[in-house]
Formats: sequence, C-alpha cells, structure tokens
Amino acid sequence: MSGLTRRHSRWTERLRSTLVAIGLALAGRAGARMARVFGVSVSRSAVLRLLGALPDPETPAPRVVGVDEYAMRKGRVYGTVLVDVETRRPVDLLPDREASTLAKWLAKRPGIEVVCRDRAPFFAEGATAGAPQAVQVADRWHLWHNLGEAAERCVADHRACLRGTAPEPPRPVEPDAPTDSSGSPWPTGHRFADRTRVNHAADHALLAAGHSRRAIQRQLGMTYRTVKLHADATAPEDLFRGQWQGRPSVLDEYKPYLDDRWNQGCTNAWKAWEEIVPLGYKGSYQRVRAYFRAKRLSTDPVTAPPPSPRTVAGWILRHPDTLTKAEQLRLKALLVHCPELDALTGHVRSFAKILTERHGQRLPEWLDAVRNDNLPGLHTLAAGIDRDRDAVIAGLTLPWNSGVVEGHVNRIKMLKRQMFGRAGFLLLRKRVLLYR
Repeated sequence: MSGLTRRHSRWTERLRSTLVAIGLALAGRAGARMARVFGVSVSRSAVLRLLGALPDPETPAPRVVGVDEYAMRKGRVYGTVLVDVETRRPVDLLPDREASTLAKWLAKRPGIEVVCRDRAPFFAEGATAGAPQAVQVADRWHLWHNLGEAAERCVADHRACLRGTAPEPPRPVEPDAPTDSSGSPWPTGHRFADRTRVNHAADHALLAAGHSRRAIQRQLGMTYRTVKLHADATAPEDLFRGQWQGRPSVLDEYKPYLDDRWNQGCTNAWKAWEEIVPLGYKGSYQRVRAYFRAKRLSTDPVTAPPPSPRTVAGWILRHPDTLTKAEQLRLKALLVHCPELDALTGHVRSFAKILTERHGQRLPEWLDAVRNDNLPGLHTLAAGIDRDRDAVIAGLTLPWNSGVVEGHVNRIKMLKRQMFGRAGFLLLRKRVLLYR
C-alpha cells in the first residue's frame, strides 16, 4: 500500500502527481477549476501547497549561462533569470537584479566558462566579480538595437535635411476658371456634381409642392433610398462624399516620391513618369500630368511631408535589397543632400557586416572611423561600447547569444500574467523551473 498513497493522505500518488501537473500548468485558482472538471474537489490553497512542497530540480552546473532581467512589477521590482544556453533550460531565478546577488550565484559554480548578457552595467559587474574566469558575451540583438537608437538620434539632429532641397516655389497666378458661387469643392461642369445638383433641386421642388417621397421615387425613377438622401440633405454639397472623394488611385503609392521630386525642382511630368514606371507604376502618363498640373495651378502648392527621423533611420538600418524602389530613390536623394547622413549610412552598413559575418576583430577600426565624423549620437554609442569592448568583441565573434534567454523572459511574462499578479516570487520560481 505504501506505493499507492501516503500515511494520512486522502490522495493516491497518481492523483497527487496529476494535481501537481495541473498546478504547474495553471497555478491555484485555475488549477482547482480544472481539477473539478476531472471530478476532483480541491481548493486553490491545496494546489499551491502541493507546489510549495516540490523540491528544486537537480540541474547540472551550466558551462554557458545566459543572464537577463524580468519584471515582477514593471518599472519597480525586477529579478534575474539564468538559463543554460546549451540545453536551453532555465537554471535559476533570483529575486533581484543586483550585481552582488549575481556574483554570489556565479561564485558557487566555478565551471561556468561563458556568460551571455546584455550591456546592463549591473550584469557586467556581477559577472566580473562572480566569474572572473568566464568570457562575457554581449548580445548581438541588443548591440543592433542600441545602434538603431543612436542612428535615429543622428537623423533627428539633421532633421532640416529631411525637407526638400528645392527652394520655395513662387506663388502661381490663379488661372481663369469657372467658379462656383456656392463655395462647393466640386466645380460647375463636373459630371457627377452637376447631376447631383439637378436631382437634389428636383427632389426638393416636388417635396415643396406636397408630393410624397414614394411619389417622387416613381416620378423621377429613383430608388427610395436616393430620394431620402436628397430630401435629408440641406444642400447638394452634403452629398459629395464617399465614392467621389478619396477614391483610391493607382498613383497614390507614388505621390510621396513625386512630391519629393517636385520639391527638388523636377516639374516635368514626362520625366517623372519615366522615373516611376521602373518602380512598378502601371497607370498612364495622363494621371501624372494631371497631378503635376494640379500642383502648378494650386494657390497652395502641394508638398510632400518630410519623412520622420524614425522612417529614415529604418531605411538606413534595413538591408538595401529589402527597400522598395521608391524608398531607395528617396534615401539616395537624401544622402546626396546631407553628407552627415551619408556617413551615418556607411557606418551602419559597416557595423552590419561586422555583426553578420562575426568579424569582431574589426570593431576597433569601426570605432575609430566613427569618432572621425561629426555624429554625436554615434559618439555616445562608441563610448559605451568602448567601456565594454571585450564583451562586445566576443559577442561579434563567438556563436553565443541571449536569444534563448529572451524567450524565457517572455515565458515568465505569460506565467506571471496567468497568476494575475497574486503569487509571489517562490511560486513563480517553482513554475519556471519545474513546468515544461
């Protein structure tokens, strides 16, 4: 009988192991609800007591360990998760992210050879103090993310270059054109607008004469819904919406590029049409000519809004082959106009080559090249990399990274939200280490 149950226990060992598995997967309240589905009446406290009685798993000392932070209360309370990068299993959870706590944990495991981390100073200090023999590896994703933030700051510093290079065009003379005294956005002579005005006037004339809407429908040959729309509209201009305004055009996708070319002084519609055809434009030349004519005749010339610093930084950070033809042309025009952003693009692509090909030994050369250009945003990044140079070079050379650790951080978020913030560190640690 000793193999079936325990002394004074109401559960068999098989039922106990089942409740433990439910508790690890769903924690207390949800676990108790699931157990009732199986016909077992158990309280959430009993499920939590079962989890608390579980011993910690016996895990061999890792050779390559990944370190990252997780939030117990975002912005206030943080802990540390440690993962065996080779087996991809969590090894331990620490209740804080202090350098001293990490150093004590590492000092008890002298077999650790590699520590993968981000560039947070407390992890660097803890790894140096607790495992001085280990090689510290800065994560490549975090390096690229830091470079992206620095590139966006550099682009923001040269925001003036994002505007068009052409001077402000002279205010054109208003052409002689028929005007509409009603102030309607649709001029007289527009086929749809004229027809709507005629039908609206006829509808209201018959209503004023005392005819019903059904009679007007039969007399004018309209649907009842159209008669109702005309009757409810005070003026025909109230009906100028929907399909007549904002109708998509095959030229819409290429208007930002045409606006940039207009701002740069290219007012020849034929030349602009020849430039957008290789980019995939399938429409006619007449559409481009009409768009340029509207610009030329407008009292307020249409100008393309300048791209945001984040958009331009995205163009610079992405591989050139992934940019559309329009994005490539807009970026090329911008780099020709702004030598500083041209230099930034060169540095970003050089770093991308170092990162993807793992040529970490070329990092000092890259840092020297950055310092020779007037790019304060990159200078700040270079100074930070210089303080952590050995770990960054290792990260750009060795195959290790913190990707598996980031996956476990996301898993911790899921477990923490599943418990609705009601459980403490001990229960969270049990579920992270024991739940597979």
